[in-house]
Amino acid sequence: MSEADLLPDPTRIEGAPHPRDTARLLGQPRAEADFLDAFNTGRMHHAWMLTGPQGVGKATLAWRIARFLLTRPKDDGGLFGAPEPPKTLDTDPEHPVCRRIHAGSESTVFVLKRGPNDKGNALSQDIRVNEVRKLNNFLHLSAAEGGRRVVIVDAADDMNTQAANALLKLLEEPPPAVTFLMITHQPARLLPTIRSRCRELRLQTLMPEDMAEALAQAEDGAPLEVNTLALSALSGGSVGEAIRLINLDGLDSYTRLVTIMSSLPRLDRLGAIALADSIAGKANEARYELTLHLIDLFLARLARAGVSGPPQPEAAEGEARLLARLSPDANAAMKWARLHQSLGATARHGRAVNLDPAALVMDMVLEITAAASA
Repeated sequence: MSEADLLPDPTRIEGAPHPRDTARLLGQPRAEADFLDAFNTGRMHHAWMLTGPQGVGKATLAWRIARFLLTRPKDDGGLFGAPEPPKTLDTDPEHPVCRRIHAGSESTVFVLKRGPNDKGNALSQDIRVNEVRKLNNFLHLSAAEGGRRVVIVDAADDMNTQAANALLKLLEEPPPAVTFLMITHQPARLLPTIRSRCRELRLQTLMPEDMAEALAQAEDGAPLEVNTLALSALSGGSVGEAIRLINLDGLDSYTRLVTIMSSLPRLDRLGAIALADSIAGKANEARYELTLHLIDLFLARLARAGVSGPPQPEAAEGEARLLARLSPDANAAMKWARLHQSLGATARHGRAVNLDPAALVMDMVLEITAAASA
């Protein structure tokens, strides 16, 4: 087995099943209905752009569509006429195609994703043109088999310029019986010429009840000992982000941050130092990224509180009371919104130039303290 074979799958969230193995898609009935309507009325597009926030089920929907298309005969007519139009994207898990998809061995589906870097010891930061060449080979070889074929691009945002231009040529002159499913978290990053050749399926953030069910599905039905309302608030309705928060104890980290801020305008210096120390060192890179994200989220919620009141549900005990005190009106909201923008730029710069994580976070906490004192 080569070193590249041991690399993580960039299309899978750590701690969750692979999207191809997720049986149900929760909270997205509109997107499924729109695709089914196009299929049943003969208005199938050759390329679909699956959009929406990261982690809301776009990859799960792509694999549901792939199973649906590949298990249906290409010609739905016959001696007894066309069958009744399907009402769902559900497929029989025992169907040979579904079994092969589950095993990762289905020859009529191709996933365009980030491959190994030049050294082969880590994933590339983007989807490169050599991966699109592999797609070309797939389309050439599988054409001889006939029948439908599906290409899943996960995620289209990751393509560099050369890869995007190479894929554009395929979208401009699509091979017969091929459906492209383009997963994108930020459609604006795609070439306008690519967007113009795709039909959009928009997925929404999940409501708390759907979030709880989706998390239980990700955990194989095991009950989760977490506050799903708080988790939904912090994750923005994204199952993927919720799983990341669970893996990194994100709820506890946010509660810790709220506790430190609860003494403002007087700084809990010992708590702030302990927070900064907890993210120091290479082993804590993931926790460092999480802490920057939670600070950004705290400031955003603080700014919104001055306009529309403290968010409900609160994401940590005492958060609503704290936000109401620090951001009681629109003027305060404007101040926190400016700081949110400023510290966001500070965090991006700090990551870009590899500033000491503990020092960066401590400086950000001090700036928040100064704003609360003003």
